[in-house]
Amino acid sequence: MTSQHPDPGSSRRRFLGLVGLGAAAAATGPLLAGCSEKPSGAGAAEQLDAVSGVVPAHRDLPGAVQPDIIGTRPVPDGYTRYPGTLVDAIADKPGTSGKQVTAMTPAWGPAPPGIAQSAYLQAVNAELGTPVNFTIQDGNTYADKLNAMFGARDVPELLCVPGWEVEKIPRFAEAIKVLFEDLTDHLKGDAVNTYPMLASFPTGAWRNAVWNGRLAAVPNPTDGPFPWALFTRKDLLDARGLAVPKSLDELLTAAKQVTDPARKVWAFDDVFAMIQMFHKVPGSKGGWRLRSDGTPEFKYETPEYRRALEVMAKIYKDGLVHPDVVASKGADANQLFAKNGAIVFKQAGVGFWQGAQAEHQKTNPTLNIQPVPIFSVTGGDPLVWGDDEPISYTFVKKGLGKERVRELLRIINWCSAPLGSQEAQLRDFGVEGKHHTTSPNGPVKTDLAFKEIANQYFFISGRNPTVGPYPDTPNYVRDVLTYSNQMVRFLEKDPWDGVKLEMPAAYKANQVPTEDKFTDVLRGRRPLGDVDAIVAEWKTNGGEEARRLLAKSLPKAGR
Repeated sequence: MTSQHPDPGSSRRRFLGLVGLGAAAAATGPLLAGCSEKPSGAGAAEQLDAVSGVVPAHRDLPGAVQPDIIGTRPVPDGYTRYPGTLVDAIADKPGTSGKQVTAMTPAWGPAPPGIAQSAYLQAVNAELGTPVNFTIQDGNTYADKLNAMFGARDVPELLCVPGWEVEKIPRFAEAIKVLFEDLTDHLKGDAVNTYPMLASFPTGAWRNAVWNGRLAAVPNPTDGPFPWALFTRKDLLDARGLAVPKSLDELLTAAKQVTDPARKVWAFDDVFAMIQMFHKVPGSKGGWRLRSDGTPEFKYETPEYRRALEVMAKIYKDGLVHPDVVASKGADANQLFAKNGAIVFKQAGVGFWQGAQAEHQKTNPTLNIQPVPIFSVTGGDPLVWGDDEPISYTFVKKGLGKERVRELLRIINWCSAPLGSQEAQLRDFGVEGKHHTTSPNGPVKTDLAFKEIANQYFFISGRNPTVGPYPDTPNYVRDVLTYSNQMVRFLEKDPWDGVKLEMPAAYKANQVPTEDKFTDVLRGRRPLGDVDAIVAEWKTNGGEEARRLLAKSLPKAGR
């Protein structure tokens, strides 16, 4: 899956243990509230069934490449073979002004070189006709940057906001009205036909790009519903004669067997989200479900969360987590896992898989990254977190003028070209001979590609979601779709499906501080006995307010 969170190589929703609002979050609310005629931090809900009049009319692209493997929706279809003939999807250069476009996108791992040092950016910009100059921010602290920018009311012309970050920004809907262009009249109904790539996006993705009753952004449709998977170095397990675990007992037993500090090998990075999933902790809308009496209940209040917390705390206490992860949020767990084999089980977004395998198998031909199928601690079917909401949204700065907005939409349209087009190949693989070599199965990335290509244009666009093809990892598409089609059967049902929620400002602002308190419990800095007090504080500082909003926002069928 091209890009899931937070590594696209990974992507999506928390994709992922993304940290950070900090003090900036508290500051942002009042600053943005002052820009609104009716400042309010109580939250709101929009029924997405009611927004059909402002979304684009769907149009299929002619001549689409037929998939080799069918995904069970919302899992996309897969392609194991690269098209033999590429087409030019867009005849004219989208950029006409020659004026540089400013853009900000996230990246996980080393930041790619800037426009002056990047043959990749220069090549794509030449095709665009107008240069895009990217500011790349660390995906792990992206929320901090967003909050600071929103508070200062200083945004680039194109801004990528990952979907999982929206959940953490207080008064986000108010910020949209102040900072970003209303795209409704440019794209609603048949107006989108000017931008045929955008017209091909799923209607559900467009519905999620509506705030305040208006179309506020271009969505980047999800290429997979799962925010997290637990990956293992199967090559290392095989070398030890160990099987991929099928239960929590098997996982913890294997963890103790592979952990060997003398050899600088530990079982885990921070895998708390997966431990929660194994215990069937709710994940909808960040962790909500309905009690048997129909009232909303958050995960902190559930016995499943308490048991998961105890298990993860013991994992830390037993020394099964790599010490660099324990000591610092900045530890490069991706490298420790995929390159060094110093971590054997890693939690990551599904999109992490292919990129890590492709990059590191060049120096380790036996590398075999595989997902651990999700299981249930209590038996029966597992519960799998996920949804079909967009990976990210591209917002256009307010006040640029109609012609500039149209130019930016043409650039986004170009960047959204589908598999089988010359545009998509350049976006994904760069320049032949520099960023990729040709093979019978399609382009294969070079070392320069891994250095310069960090999904920059992907994160200011969207595209019809597909998986593959990946000539450098020929087994990946079949492996990921086998896993995904298996796990999607257990996707958690969201009681608020079809409702866009703007959670109360106090609730959003308290998310990271509360998670930090539980992190202290997990890592032994606070006793498990403090959990009740932490939950009580959470209720007082926005939790009860969020519960009231969720209760009122249930679709009629869920009442």
